[in-house]
Amino acid sequence: MTERRKIRNVLKSKPTVEGAGVHLKRAFGYSQVPLFDPFLLLDDFRSKNPEDYVKGFPWHPHRGIETITYVLRGDVEHGDSMGNKGIISSGDIQWMTAGSGIIHQEMPKGDPNGVMLGFQLWANLPKAYKMMEPRYQDVKSERIPEIIQPNGTKVRVICGKAGGKKGPVQDIITDPEYLDITVPVRSEFVHPTKRGHTVFAYVIEGKGCFCKEKPQISYEIEGVNYFDIQREPFVSNETLVLFEDGDQMMVSTEDEAVRFLLISGKPIGEPVAWYGPVVMNTEDELRIAFEEYRNGTFIKQKKV
Repeated sequence: MTERRKIRNVLKSKPTVEGAGVHLKRAFGYSQVPLFDPFLLLDDFRSKNPEDYVKGFPWHPHRGIETITYVLRGDVEHGDSMGNKGIISSGDIQWMTAGSGIIHQEMPKGDPNGVMLGFQLWANLPKAYKMMEPRYQDVKSERIPEIIQPNGTKVRVICGKAGGKKGPVQDIITDPEYLDITVPVRSEFVHPTKRGHTVFAYVIEGKGCFCKEKPQISYEIEGVNYFDIQREPFVSNETLVLFEDGDQMMVSTEDEAVRFLLISGKPIGEPVAWYGPVVMNTEDELRIAFEEYRNGTFIKQKKV
C-alpha cells in the first residue's frame, strides 16, 4: 500500500551573512543536524542589490562534503586549487565533491540588471568517502531535461528521475534527487519518493499546500523555539517543508502557482564533527584538517 508523506516540520529561512559579507537567507543549517541527514545546510542567495553579494566567497577550504550550487539568475565565477575555473550562469548547476580537500572561491556577479538568484546546498559524505578524490560535475542549463505534465506542471530534473527522465548529475554516493518544480494554479502534483530517504521541499516562488495539511511553522527568538499553526494550509516563498517517511509527496495549489526545489537523499547515520567549511566524523579529524590547511598539506591531489 502506498503511503503519502506527512509534514514533519516547516521552517522559515532566516537572514545571515557569510563569506566576505554576502547577505543571504539560511533555510536550515548547523542547529538542524542530524534532522536533514545527509544534508547539512541550504542557503538562499537572492538580491537586486549587488552590495549584498559582490564581496562573495573568497578562497576557502572544504573537506568531507559536497557543495551544490544552483543559479537561476546572474553569474557566479569560480576557481579552485585543482586549476578549474569557470562561470555558473542562469539555469546551470555545479555539484562539487570536496572529498579529501579542495580550496576554491565563488564570486557572485549578478545579471546585467544587478539581480542575483541562486541556492547552495551542502551534502555530507560518509566516512568511507570523506577522503575521496575531489571532482566537479558542471552542468549547463541546456543539459537539464524539463518535463511538462498534462496539467502544466514543469519539472527540471537535475539529479534523480522524474517523468521517465534522468538528471545529468549522476554517481552521487547518497543517492540524491534534486528537482525544480513549478505547479500551476488549481493543480496537484504527486511524486514518488524512496522509503527511508530524507525528503524536503523549499518554496522559491508563490505558495502551495503540501500533504493537505495546515503547516506548523517553527521559528527561533533569542534561542527559544516557538511554533505557529497557520490559518491557511499554504506554505509560501522562502519556507521549507521537511517530510515524514513515506512513498510519495503531494502538493496542490489554488489561486497562485508554486515553484519549489524538491530534494532527497539517503541518510548516512554517522557522527558529525563540523567546523566552518570542513565536516568530518571526529574532532581529531577536524584538528588534523585545519593543521594541514595551515602547514600547506591540505590538498592531496595535484593540479590537472
